[in-house]
Amino acid sequence: MAEGGSGPTGRALSVPALLAYGLPGLPIGALGVPLFIFLPTFYSQEVGLSLAMVGGVLLAARLWDVVTDPVIGALSDRTRSRFGRRRPWLIAAVPLLMLSVWMIFRPPEDAGVLHLLIWSLLLYLGWTMIQLPHGAWGAELSDDYDERSRIAGSREGFVVIGTLLAAGTPVMLGIDGDVRPGAALAALAVALMVVLPVTVGVAAVAVPDHRTAARDPILWSQSRRLLLQNKPFLRLIVAYLINGLANGLPATLFLLFVEHVLAAPERQGDLLFVYFLFGILGVPLWLWVARRLGKHRTWCTAMTINAAIFATVPLLGAGDADLFLAICVATGLCLGADLTLPSAIQADVVDVDTAKGGGRRTGLYFAFWGMATKLALALAVGIGFGLLDVAGFDAGAATNTPEALLALALLYGGLPVVLKAFAIALMVRFPLDRAAHADLSAEIRRRET
Repeated sequence: MAEGGSGPTGRALSVPALLAYGLPGLPIGALGVPLFIFLPTFYSQEVGLSLAMVGGVLLAARLWDVVTDPVIGALSDRTRSRFGRRRPWLIAAVPLLMLSVWMIFRPPEDAGVLHLLIWSLLLYLGWTMIQLPHGAWGAELSDDYDERSRIAGSREGFVVIGTLLAAGTPVMLGIDGDVRPGAALAALAVALMVVLPVTVGVAAVAVPDHRTAARDPILWSQSRRLLLQNKPFLRLIVAYLINGLANGLPATLFLLFVEHVLAAPERQGDLLFVYFLFGILGVPLWLWVARRLGKHRTWCTAMTINAAIFATVPLLGAGDADLFLAICVATGLCLGADLTLPSAIQADVVDVDTAKGGGRRTGLYFAFWGMATKLALALAVGIGFGLLDVAGFDAGAATNTPEALLALALLYGGLPVVLKAFAIALMVRFPLDRAAHADLSAEIRRRET
């Protein structure tokens, strides 16, 4: 197993180490599609729970992360072992996540709301245990402004590949157009039983886990004060939460939009596949742009392009699947920036805390990052399904009223554009660019020598 080092460096990771680090992103990404696209529809259409009940349960399960994320983040920061402080958490998460995935993706015939709630809570706990330390681990592999984009690009690139494979499952199984996603969930459960232990095992063996914890952790009162004084972090996390909600609404409502508004359920699989395929192709493009414009300017550029294109979506209707395919291509290219750049910026804002004496509390900061990610997606399910229920939309009906379909179209393509405008306004004058980060790195080196 790769030995841990004393701390992050400015050296570039070798390609094998970079790929090995990113590998656990594959099952993490493969979980996203079923949890936020297939699962709500499955439990409402096939299991028989109401849209409002499914949305409420999944929101409650996500709010559970408000408790678990900061606890796991702080504990992983304080973990000391001969295997490092991030690797043990990923390894411990594997059996819990495997069991939870199996129970929630392949529920028994008598499964009801209590089954969904219990196994959702356990699944999200396991997901936190693997996703949060994995992100913090990557932030600690280098202290270089641009190298962090490369590391985040590897992780998020594998996340997109996992998402792409999960999204393409209906096509690969020959069930594309089947509005019942249970077969796709069952197949993904089997695949994750293999992929989870293999990818985590490769990363644990091949990637160094630097032991950079402060010897004397600061008091919670001082820790909280430093966190609240970290204005770049506060601005970033609010922008990320708003943008996450803007992305979460279309993800949650995608199957319903394609089936009921575009009237093309047989196109669901290929539209998702194209979107995530171009997301992968967009990653190297946005990394190249970020080296020239800086990370936050590049992210704002991508969000602006995405919003301008997505603003046309509420104008679509039955028979416009080909037009929507073109929109999936264009917005898919922007996906690489949305996934890669914010997390690379997050690694930089941790340095603001470190430079002021907080120690290397990467896990705690990534815990808040994880909470924002999950809260945004939970709010998307709760708001999206809740408002559709109020509007009288019926996911199981062959037809819906024009008012219900308009509500679906506006929630899917209108509200996200407004939300992205707020996120752009917060990030366009973000203070932590390459020059400012160089000053932070110099201050951290001064403190730690």
